[in-house]
Amino acid sequence: MAGVDSVAAGEPGTDQGLAAMRVDYETAGLDVDDLAPTWHEQLAAWFAEAVAADVVEPNAMVLATAGTDGRPSSRTVLCKGFDARGVAFYTNYTSAKSHDIRSTRYASATFPWYALHRQVTVRGIVETVDLDEVLAYWSSRPRGAQLGAWASAQSAVVRDRRVLDDALAAVTQRFEGQDEVPLPGHWGGWRIAPDQVEFWQGRSDRMHDRLRYDINRLDRTWAVQRLAP
Repeated sequence: MAGVDSVAAGEPGTDQGLAAMRVDYETAGLDVDDLAPTWHEQLAAWFAEAVAADVVEPNAMVLATAGTDGRPSSRTVLCKGFDARGVAFYTNYTSAKSHDIRSTRYASATFPWYALHRQVTVRGIVETVDLDEVLAYWSSRPRGAQLGAWASAQSAVVRDRRVLDDALAAVTQRFEGQDEVPLPGHWGGWRIAPDQVEFWQGRSDRMHDRLRYDINRLDRTWAVQRLAP
């Protein structure tokens, strides 16, 4: 792996090549008057534009959490719903991300719509999704995904791939003949209830537009502020 060794060693030309990689975002600007009255309406508008532009997995978002030791961790998850209450996703409650969330009750998630030169970041307290909503989403999942949720002890160390394959085979056999796979007790949803939502629009010469909805914790009203890029 000479390429990896070269990067690690910092050979001449390597860093220079990375430094030259950039895109000048010649896109329309974003001003306060352009925003919808609420953050979730604005997110819905931008999400619809991402879908119309055929952005790959427009509901993918980078979820950042931290444990009690303060060490951050990030991974990509799929948003499975958003409204005035927040942004929801589903996962194993025993996963590393869930342990972080239970420890700090706070998270940040970013929708990275690179093709549109846009990103949206949602930050706030994390709450569990109500059971009725979890059940409704669970019933919409493909059977294979349901079986996978039963089979995988997410984030646990496993010896090799065969452990996972054997676990899935055992679960598949367990529920064979049943029309419906029941919801596992270790699986459910989290919702980020934001106190900040930032809309980022790329502009030329690095003078990007950053507009952020901030909540007033006393009266629960929202205000919009412009941030320097």
